[in-house]
Amino acid sequence: MKNLESSQQPINRFRLVWALGIAQILAWSSTYYLPAVLATPITKETGWSVTSVVIGLSWGLLVAGACSPMVGRWIDRNGGRPVLAASSLLLAMGMLLMGLASNLAVYYLAWTLIGAGMAAGLYDAAFSTLGRLLGDHARASMTGLTLLGGFASTLGWPLIAGLEHQIGWRYSCFALAAMHLVVGLPIHLLTIPSEKGPPAESAPLTSPPSIPSSSKLTNRIFILLAALLTFQSLVISSVSVHLLDVLKLLGIATSTALAIGMMIGPSQVMARLAEFSIGRNLHPTWSARIAILLCGVGIALLLPAIPWLAFVALALYGAGNGILTIARGTLPLALFGADGYGARMGLLARPMLIAQAVGPVAAALALERFGSIPLLVGMCILVAISFITSLALPAK
Repeated sequence: MKNLESSQQPINRFRLVWALGIAQILAWSSTYYLPAVLATPITKETGWSVTSVVIGLSWGLLVAGACSPMVGRWIDRNGGRPVLAASSLLLAMGMLLMGLASNLAVYYLAWTLIGAGMAAGLYDAAFSTLGRLLGDHARASMTGLTLLGGFASTLGWPLIAGLEHQIGWRYSCFALAAMHLVVGLPIHLLTIPSEKGPPAESAPLTSPPSIPSSSKLTNRIFILLAALLTFQSLVISSVSVHLLDVLKLLGIATSTALAIGMMIGPSQVMARLAEFSIGRNLHPTWSARIAILLCGVGIALLLPAIPWLAFVALALYGAGNGILTIARGTLPLALFGADGYGARMGLLARPMLIAQAVGPVAAALALERFGSIPLLVGMCILVAISFITSLALPAK
């Protein structure tokens, strides 16, 4: 399969991945992970409820879901450079407006801009850019990108917390807006190769051998993949928000629960390194199956409410989540090819982002009404459905 690298000058993949990785750390830190640090300070100063503040993220995810298909089509037509550059501008404007917000209406308007920036600037857009530039050779670069992006919370939380402590939450938002303009925007404009014309003109692409040339079968595979990723997004977003509460309700001490939760990050990194070194020759369908299985086993091992077993559970869960992040980019590329990859990623992102917005709210209601055990059982059922769905996907 041809790609931009073969039709123009060679692309420095190492430089490209590192640059995009730095931009991803900044983008994730100032969007998805932002409320974890700033929700309480915003609540204390404004008097808004914590729920009202956190709903901003859910609204942003819904906006991102609505915009994602359009973003994917833009990347297919114009390449990733202008789209990712636009994300830096949107995120900067959103952070600036958030810092100026005097009421909830302006605050939610800020999250509207941030949501559009998330659609144009997070993993899905970056994966689409790499897929368009590198074609069949994008898998290793996607893995490298997720390795770097995985440090967003590790680096972002302390940075934003330090800024908030020194200058307050409003000026922290202004500082983040400035970072998007002086760090993110130059990275996107200067390190991503420009592309002229659609790939079909400059780099003819063939259909991948994974799927026979049948539109009905292709649509069926696409729907199955979308369902699989959406179910997993429901589970992962719910665990991310409610893990500590679930562990406490299981009778695990707060300090121990915090230590258990810290297993996720290192496990994600180790699993991504393993995928890069050992699993790079596996078909992405098999990587996805292994990832889903690890997530399911990890959640199931929380049910006995045994602290030492919970450490193992979260290590397995984190490993599965780490591999699945890569699979969401490599699997569509392997199954459908690079032609129209951006549009497909955008269509897949919509239900995933909506699930990420709705999942924590639904999980909170289930946790309040039924408790932690039924919630964990429900998550195990969703993971089981995802795994069964993965068995219907081509794997060679």
